[in-house]
Amino acid sequence: MEWLTQLEGQTVGLDTAPLIYFIEQNEAYLELVRAFFGAMSRGEFQVVTSTLTLTEVLVHPLRSGNVKLAEQYRDIVLAQENLITVPVSVEVAEVAAQLRATENLRTPDAIQIATAMQRGATFFLTNDVRLALVRDLTVLVLNELQPDTEAE
Repeated sequence: MEWLTQLEGQTVGLDTAPLIYFIEQNEAYLELVRAFFGAMSRGEFQVVTSTLTLTEVLVHPLRSGNVKLAEQYRDIVLAQENLITVPVSVEVAEVAAQLRATENLRTPDAIQIATAMQRGATFFLTNDVRLALVRDLTVLVLNELQPDTEAE
């Protein structure tokens, strides 16, 4: 996939949705997220995400009592090579506040973007088209990376 080549050697911020699509094998995005996480596993690039991702991905498994799914999420978010999970620090919180003030982002989105920025990410993978307006990162929106829309 051509879009993955631009990520080589880079740090990529990761939003929660692509991880959910990967673990729960969402057919609409599975080819894209498998390619992304495969390249990450091979060390082609490094990925950063916030501990907030763990909060977001665990809600559904905990609500439904799916212990196995919750474990899968924990393993990937906390123990996957080339994926760094960053706690929310004072610095991240301040950058997130600035992003909320200037970009009108929701708090979780601002924290994710601020985390990526603080760790030197140049790209951010999401499926939230609203985040494409953030100027400080190249935001990659899964819907726009679909093979049938990539050429448009």
